[in-house]
Amino acid sequence: MRRAHKENHVIDRIGWLRAAVLGANDGIISTGCLIVGVAAASTSAHEVAIAGIAGLVAGALSMAAGEYVSVSSQADTEAADLNRERRELADDPVGERDELAGIYRKRGLEPALSGQVADQLMARDALKAHARDELGMSDQMVARPIQAALTSALTFALGAAMPVAITLLAPTAWISIAVSAGSLVCLAALGAIGALIGGAGFLKPTIRVTFWGAFAMAATAAIGALIGKAV
Repeated sequence: MRRAHKENHVIDRIGWLRAAVLGANDGIISTGCLIVGVAAASTSAHEVAIAGIAGLVAGALSMAAGEYVSVSSQADTEAADLNRERRELADDPVGERDELAGIYRKRGLEPALSGQVADQLMARDALKAHARDELGMSDQMVARPIQAALTSALTFALGAAMPVAITLLAPTAWISIAVSAGSLVCLAALGAIGALIGGAGFLKPTIRVTFWGAFAMAATAAIGALIGKAV
């Protein structure tokens, strides 16, 4: 007896996964860099901790607002395209059918078969067929502003909490080193986890996020030290 063929695709995760990885990555890097920069310019652990907590709160709110606005703009564009397509289907259904059949011919179907496919799909749901095959929209890729905003804010706060916690626990003289090392470890873990959830190889994403995190913190520490000496 032939066993059922099962496929496990993860494309449906791309919306929330992008926002989650972006939020956590930004939380670790931006808050870690802020703490390292302030620590390089100041000798007060109290000031460094306040800067880190302020960065966590401000960053989470900024990520939520930014994601909501940007993804809402995407949703508005999608809605406008769907409304335009809906009007075109009402005004010229034959022309829209020929347009859809032409798309299938370009993909390799015979002219007769492409027409049959277009007829059957339009009879079932014409707008959905055009949205998917003409506009490139799908249920998995649709814009979800609230989901993106909440995911980004939460993951940013979780990512930022790590360098803040290290700041509160580490000796004052070791804050920069401890936060830098802890942030790089968390970034490496985040890159691996995000890749595994997304079904991709983990080595390249891990190296990429760790490298740029290290670069950002080194640059921020250098700038903070220079400003601290100048002031």
